[in-house]
Amino acid sequence: MSLKETGASETHTKQDAPTAMTPDEMLARVLHRDGLMLVVDKPAGLSVHRGPKGGASLEDYFDVLRYGLPRSPALAHRLDKDTSGCLVLGRHRKALAHLGLLFKHRKVGKTYWAVVEGAPDAEEGTIDLALGRLDDTRGWWMKPDPHGQPATTTWKVMGRAAGLAWLALEPLTGRTHQLRVHCAAMGWPILGDNIYGNAPRAGGPGLHLHSREIVVPLYKNRAPIRVMAPVPLHMHERLAACGWQGEVYKLID
Repeated sequence: MSLKETGASETHTKQDAPTAMTPDEMLARVLHRDGLMLVVDKPAGLSVHRGPKGGASLEDYFDVLRYGLPRSPALAHRLDKDTSGCLVLGRHRKALAHLGLLFKHRKVGKTYWAVVEGAPDAEEGTIDLALGRLDDTRGWWMKPDPHGQPATTTWKVMGRAAGLAWLALEPLTGRTHQLRVHCAAMGWPILGDNIYGNAPRAGGPGLHLHSREIVVPLYKNRAPIRVMAPVPLHMHERLAACGWQGEVYKLID
């Protein structure tokens, strides 16, 4: 792997977010809401935090996502800026603490879809590869590091095409850039990855990594809450080439 050198729920069908969303457009991306938790379909290209240089972020919409509560929601976990899909927010401090424990103790199920360049030889497997920071000058960029933090990902091939594969990835740990580094280290980088893969720094196909489903055992005496995010438009073409048949929704009378 080489790094580029550079300085039970409701599911809604939505399109990729425009560059600047209105509050109503963000509300339309809420996949699940209850008294403790929101699950939002985060668009690719939107940071979850405000960066030091400014720019749009999910935090800009926290006020409208209050839905009348006195406090704004807060992140229960994170997604990379260029990763789309299911993102969990706690609606108040007690809820956020509860969600934090669920994530810490690996009780939350997470499934990502990715299109990778190249393909695994097998149909499924597990990647156990510890990760550490690349160096002090590269921010959150990561690398395989035998002295780093343990990191485990399970994967399954969902479909194949010429030079591509569609994978379902389940991170059993939550390290920064874990899926991106693991796939690249295996020899099949995620399509559109301009840090660990082969994409150019600008003008590439967009990162083909999507937080497809999240399963949260939020309430003791209820079934876990299962939420699925629709595939973003920029992934449709390559997923279809790999055999994806499009979204299938069940109608409820």
